[in-house]
Amino acid sequence: MQLRSFFYLLITAQLWSSAMGEPQRVNATQAFDIVVYGGTAAGVISAIQADAMGKSVILIEPSDRLGGLTSGGLGQTDIGNKAAIGGLSRKFYRKVRQHYLNPEAWKWQAADEYRSGGQSATSVNEEAMWTFEPGVARKIFDDWIKSQSIPLLTNDRLDRSQGGVTQEGSPSRIVKIRLESGRQIQGKVFIDCTYEGDLMAAAGISYTVGREANATYQETLNGVQVQKAKHHQLMRHVDPYATPGDPSSGLLPHIDPNGPGQEGQADHRLQAYCFRMCMTDHPENRIAFRKPEGYVEQWYELLLRNFEAGEKRVPWHIGHMPNRKTDANNNFGFSTDFIGQNYEYPEASYAQREAIIAKHRLYQQGLCWTLANHPRVPESIRKQVAKWGMCKDEFTAGNGWQEQLYIREARRMVSDYVMTQHHCQGRSVADDPVGLAAYTMDSHHQQRYVTEQGDVQNEGDVQVGGFSPYPISYRSITPKASQCNNLLVPVCLSASHIAFGSIRMEPVFMVLGQSAATAASLAIDRQCGVQQVPYDQLSQQLTKDQQVLEWTGPKAAPPRPGISPAKLAGIVIDEQQAKRLGFEQSGTTVYPYVLEGYLHDGDADKGSQSVTYEFKVPRKGRYDVRIGYTPYPNRASNVPVEIMHHEGISEVVVNQKIKPAIEGIFHSTGQYHFEAGTTYTVTVSNSGTDGYVIADAIQVVPASE
Repeated sequence: MQLRSFFYLLITAQLWSSAMGEPQRVNATQAFDIVVYGGTAAGVISAIQADAMGKSVILIEPSDRLGGLTSGGLGQTDIGNKAAIGGLSRKFYRKVRQHYLNPEAWKWQAADEYRSGGQSATSVNEEAMWTFEPGVARKIFDDWIKSQSIPLLTNDRLDRSQGGVTQEGSPSRIVKIRLESGRQIQGKVFIDCTYEGDLMAAAGISYTVGREANATYQETLNGVQVQKAKHHQLMRHVDPYATPGDPSSGLLPHIDPNGPGQEGQADHRLQAYCFRMCMTDHPENRIAFRKPEGYVEQWYELLLRNFEAGEKRVPWHIGHMPNRKTDANNNFGFSTDFIGQNYEYPEASYAQREAIIAKHRLYQQGLCWTLANHPRVPESIRKQVAKWGMCKDEFTAGNGWQEQLYIREARRMVSDYVMTQHHCQGRSVADDPVGLAAYTMDSHHQQRYVTEQGDVQNEGDVQVGGFSPYPISYRSITPKASQCNNLLVPVCLSASHIAFGSIRMEPVFMVLGQSAATAASLAIDRQCGVQQVPYDQLSQQLTKDQQVLEWTGPKAAPPRPGISPAKLAGIVIDEQQAKRLGFEQSGTTVYPYVLEGYLHDGDADKGSQSVTYEFKVPRKGRYDVRIGYTPYPNRASNVPVEIMHHEGISEVVVNQKIKPAIEGIFHSTGQYHFEAGTTYTVTVSNSGTDGYVIADAIQVVPASE
């Protein structure tokens, strides 16, 4: 403790000197058992656990604020299932509860006036609280670190130039890191808790940025996702051009001219970033929205056209926090997500990142002012938005606006074990868990593009849940042993894009941060690489520290695997490959189906929804054209199907209450002549139908088969 106290006082004195306008370059090398780089919530918990394990530890945070997103505006905790959260992570939320049990914590409203909602709601008898003000989270983290006398170094960053990380030996070990101030920090084990994975990347660890193709890990929700992107969409017929109807005038800002790409294929794009806004409607604490310097009105032309096309909703989601504050997040087609403006962020220099963050802030400040003041915004929307403003008592240096951008994903490590969609949905199960994840596979949009019809659409949103909490592998937070044996990565862990979309929740990062520090301590005790830590010893310690490693509650059955088109005869076109109007709802309740489910019309908007399948035959001749659907009593008995063929167009009516005769999947609409190389179509519509209309796959088989 004396050594830790000495270093804490030394670093505090150095930082005080810098804060007083006398920056110093300190070249002395300092040594610790464990070096935690990144003071996110995961980093704070890692440092606290390392200290509890009796190890000397330093926590290095590039900014001046601990807690990352947890203290940066994300006050409505994304959980999935609270029972999956244990250890020091749950202790943090208990500390939140204790804070708000004090009557003095309620300055802007009475405690009994506050009602949390959704998955973050806290019951009267619950020992933890899952919604909170940013300043409260920051104070908890600050006090926690101070109470343990953990050396804390802020406002200093990893020197990302060559030589910023010194490694020796084979397999490689990190010996020390150099910071921009000139400080050199030695350690026995290092933990990268940044959202960007900067230490991991500088150490030469394999990683990826962007979306993998579905084929990489045999997933269905990765890569480009045009067909899945049903939520948070613009209204129909929103024109993309600077001069409406004139392509020669050029696209409006932030529409990707190269989009959308091929369905399910890999690309470089990232799900959008935003600021989680802490706003208030209390007159004494409210800072009215102001038109920011540098405001670009054309950035919001799509927003204004979207209102003019019929949008009537305020485009954000308000999560109510204590003291009449909010955690406001993206919602609907044009909102706080700055879609497509973050692709360069993970690999960018510090200066470039700061410029990207500033541009996001300008966008969001301009969005708020536009919604509250622009005459083309409906008056009802302006009135609702104008009652809100930023908080005088939060993020005071930024006049209510924070520095912490919501980095939903950046780099992701590629280790010997990759968490994938199959783990989320229970088809694969890690046998060395260091925590549980429980949230829906959730990706925000990644691009805006122009459809073949000339409308603007968003692409990338995926929201697929319905599964139980599932284990996260220890091997997914350790690099390949051949690359480095004394680094742990609990935030930018080894996961596919879509699996990371489920794992990337703040309480889960805290859980993994604690587990990483525990493993680091055991590696030091055993004088072995982090990959060689005996899992039985690790799991025993984690269990002792009240981490949740196994889900013992009700378990959802994994979704039944659909039938692969490769196992079916002829040409098979799944509904996800078809063009559709409407049919935005999917289902898996009734089996069997092709691939991962089917679409339905919601038994609504009759006459305005359809699914059109396109196909070509390899040689001319007669073919049997079949449509796939799942029967049920609530299905329509009169589904119109239109088949284009060589002789013209035929129309048939299908009763989807009756089980299909061909393998329980397909119903024959008849045999027709087709010429090779010509594109033909089959269209299923809901015009005049008397129940739910189902669209699964079509099958085109030579008549002789």
